[in-house]
Amino acid sequence: MFHDRARIHVRGGDGGNGVVSFRREAHVPKGGPDGGDGGRGGDVVLVCDPSLRDLSAFRRGAHFKAKRGGHGQGANKHGATPDPLEVRVPPGTVVEDPATGDRWELLRGGQRTRVAAGGSGGRGNRQFATATRQAPRFAERGLPGEERRLELRLRLRADAGLVGLPNAGKSSLLARITRARPKVAEYPFTTVEPVLGTLERDDRQLVVADIPGLIEGASAGAGLGHEFLAHLERCRLLIHVLDVVPLDGSDPAANHATVEAELGEYGHGLSELPRILCLSKVDLLPAPEADARVGEWEARLGIPVVATSAATGQGLDRLRDAIFAHVPREEAVPSETPATHRVYRPGARDAFRVERTGAGAYRVRGPGIERLIARHDVDNEEALRYLEERLRALGVVKALEAAGFEPGDEVEIAGIVFELDPGAPFR
Repeated sequence: MFHDRARIHVRGGDGGNGVVSFRREAHVPKGGPDGGDGGRGGDVVLVCDPSLRDLSAFRRGAHFKAKRGGHGQGANKHGATPDPLEVRVPPGTVVEDPATGDRWELLRGGQRTRVAAGGSGGRGNRQFATATRQAPRFAERGLPGEERRLELRLRLRADAGLVGLPNAGKSSLLARITRARPKVAEYPFTTVEPVLGTLERDDRQLVVADIPGLIEGASAGAGLGHEFLAHLERCRLLIHVLDVVPLDGSDPAANHATVEAELGEYGHGLSELPRILCLSKVDLLPAPEADARVGEWEARLGIPVVATSAATGQGLDRLRDAIFAHVPREEAVPSETPATHRVYRPGARDAFRVERTGAGAYRVRGPGIERLIARHDVDNEEALRYLEERLRALGVVKALEAAGFEPGDEVEIAGIVFELDPGAPFR
């Protein structure tokens, strides 16, 4: 089975905790705090691997969790930061996070992007030593890693795509012009998944995709229309394969219009892609009539028209020439490039709001404030006093007072409730 969709769960590693430690050595008159910082958690990184064909590795769902950062130790020893967890995906993979709208595209081998950041490590007590706080007995906890549920969709990265009605002869053509071996039979819908073949000439190599046959209503989801049309989005040339002598007696002009209408209805720029019309099975027509058909279609459409026969090989060289002529050369792009550019907006994490939840009870919401609380143990008196100082410096205490707060009232932040008395100085 060809798998072009998957869902995965990724989570960055948790940050390591800072440690409370004091230097105590014989014959050393002055000690002091020497607790090291925790290491940062590992990231989860998607890597584009050109050796992969589809998303079958994730067909039953998958969970990927990076390693956590090491805890700090005494003697100013910091915790280790683990290597990123690499998850390999095939070229053409589109990754989306439905919860946030973040989107990444991995098109070329070597591209990589971080989809789940590891949590930052906590600071050891040495970081909190000041002239007035010479023996801090608290340290920070590491933060949890970023967690996401991602949807993966594969868009085949082919230079040219063969489109047409079922049994138009696409698979037979692909087998003759490339070394691909698609299934070929005398009944429609023989091809049930996209098949890729490669054309090589001099210093160029092009990938041609045989897309399963389209039917009327494919753009609205009839059959597997949406699934297959999506693979044409990255093509730079469409080769419309048209059976000039349909076995069912249908009109080739009407068949051509049906496929083109579905491409137009689907959108995503398919109707604007350059075209080659390939008249297939012309061995069933006398040579003069086949030439006349080519002239008629060229006059009607104004695009290159090639008469071919997979059975006899007629026109195949001309079709190859037309494909190389109409697929533009790509500019070289460094392979080790990030898949997306993410913009950091400072200030968003510092925003917060204060709500009054009852008599003498308040709630503070805001990502930066919640992260601050998550780092500290509010049952530790020294850590609580330090938090009160930080909340005053960040303007939270002033906002609470404007809402009616009085020292000793309860404050809830990130689900943690504690009494706040910011008036007493920290010692």
